[in-house]
Amino acid sequence: MPEVSTKPYFIRAIYEWCSDCGFTTYLSVKVDDRTRVPAEYVKNGEIVLNVSLNATRNLTINNELVQFSARFSGVSREVTIPVDRVQGIFARENGQGAFFTVEAPTTPEATGDAAEPPNPPSPGKANLKLVK
Repeated sequence: MPEVSTKPYFIRAIYEWCSDCGFTTYLSVKVDDRTRVPAEYVKNGEIVLNVSLNATRNLTINNELVQFSARFSGVSREVTIPVDRVQGIFARENGQGAFFTVEAPTTPEATGDAAEPPNPPSPGKANLKLVK
């Protein structure tokens, strides 16, 4: 059986705690090509979002994604965040919450290091050796 991450469970627990206490819940996200957030609000590859009940619509936090719609400058936008890109979830009022290490992307597409074809051999005399 594959190991299930505890991270989405911590995210849901802190969200519920913030809501129960009347705190404003914020989510800190390390943005990559799988993250769907308004690009104009991303600073240094990161974004902090208000995900409180009053700021979002149809918020779902499952084991793979955090999804919701929210208004940015009056325009409704759909937001999708892979759980592995969440750096933290915390209360604005006191800064308490949970913070996580976000690993660097591991796929070549995510890092921008797409595999390059090997260089063709340079023309010229063959460099072969007879082995007996």
